[in-house]
Amino acid sequence: MSGTRSASKMAPATETRPIGGWKLALALWPFVAGAVAINLFLAGLILHSAGWAAAFSPVKSLLWSLPLSLPANMAALAWVRRLIAEAERG
Repeated sequence: MSGTRSASKMAPATETRPIGGWKLALALWPFVAGAVAINLFLAGLILHSAGWAAAFSPVKSLLWSLPLSLPANMAALAWVRRLIAEAERG
């Protein structure tokens, strides 16, 4: 059961806490930023093999992943919130 404790030991919890928040977003962000960096690096390798001028270096991929990971983190946060809500429903 999620929620706060009731004054009565027999009564179930009635209040629920909000699902996720900025703490969850901060916990997810390093993993999302790493995934974005890996995807950028591999996309750069594919573009390089397709004839583009230069591939992304690992450092360049990491630097580009910092701003690009913010929208990806919001998408991951929404996905995790849906999973938590589904798990709490039963």
